[in-house]
Amino acid sequence: MKIVVLVKQVPDSGAERNLRSDDNTVDRGSANNVINEMDEYAIEEALQVQEQTGGEVVVLTVGPERAGESIRKALSMGPDSAVHVTDEAMHGSCAVATSKVLAAAISQIKPDLIMCGAESTDGRVQVMPHMIAERLGIAALTGARTLTVDGSTLTIERQTEDGYAVVSAAMPAVVSVWDTINEPRYPSFKGIMAAKKKPVATKSLADLGIPTSDVGFDGATSTVVEHSKRPPRQAGNKITDSGDGGVKLVEFLASEKLV
Repeated sequence: MKIVVLVKQVPDSGAERNLRSDDNTVDRGSANNVINEMDEYAIEEALQVQEQTGGEVVVLTVGPERAGESIRKALSMGPDSAVHVTDEAMHGSCAVATSKVLAAAISQIKPDLIMCGAESTDGRVQVMPHMIAERLGIAALTGARTLTVDGSTLTIERQTEDGYAVVSAAMPAVVSVWDTINEPRYPSFKGIMAAKKKPVATKSLADLGIPTSDVGFDGATSTVVEHSKRPPRQAGNKITDSGDGGVKLVEFLASEKLV
């Protein structure tokens, strides 16, 4: 079985994140960039499937040259190889354009299973698995908290607010996972050293047959037109109870339309 795991390099969610002032895109140059946390769970699940069924695990990343750091980190966990799609024309691409690039790269790899995190910490739109599945004409099993592989059939427990739903589909298919599905392994020293020698294929838009007009700002279906910093937190209202504290509290809640 061949498994592709989508990995995105994102600004560390534990540090301050900013948008660039010139084009309103995420400022990745000044950020501490890491693997999208949810993607680490996808990598771990892919490795567990590989341990059960054999085959290979390929990491796929779309991003600038510095995303190679996250590729090596992902490879140190155990995947066999990686594909890095990098092209300056991609800057400013929306999710729709990015899904087109990812789908084209996946079509060249020809995997049986595509895995990814349910969302990225920088965008949090949760649409990429569905878009890729639609472009490839295959099933999307999204929001998985468990995954079972039985021959060519995939079954997941899809996590919901009320519990879970059991969903099955035949391969090839896209599976996105939540952080409830497993506990990602830490890269060992041996894995870190081995990752330096694992093959990473670099592809451009031309290699994928995608014109530059389909991506970037020109091909974007949505753009950020304005942004501003979150305003500082204001001091709360202090109510001194002089026998009418309950009334004042209710009046405040009513003014905020909470009661």
